[in-house]
Amino acid sequence: MGWAYLFGAILSEVAGTMALRLTDGFRAKVWIAPMLAAYLLAFTLLSLSLRTGMPVGVAYGIWAAVGVALTALLARLLFKDPLTWRMGLGIVAIIGGVLLVETGAHA
Repeated sequence: MGWAYLFGAILSEVAGTMALRLTDGFRAKVWIAPMLAAYLLAFTLLSLSLRTGMPVGVAYGIWAAVGVALTALLARLLFKDPLTWRMGLGIVAIIGGVLLVETGAHA
């Protein structure tokens, strides 16, 4: 169940970040409440994943790293933000780092 909570936390955090972008510097007020709700849900689900016994280093590392990668990809698709080959390489490095953290937790 911890992994389901973590996956939900990641999706909620990314949704909150996309909503943050849509607030346009808090000028588009309609997106503020969804942004806050998504971030609140993300932290709640992250805390629930920790309650299941998932190590904080693993949970936070995966949450942050996968969130960064998904945010970069979605920002490219939704907002036409740049996604250069170096950024792509960084996403690959993030995935490698997450795998190392996860497998290291079980060593």
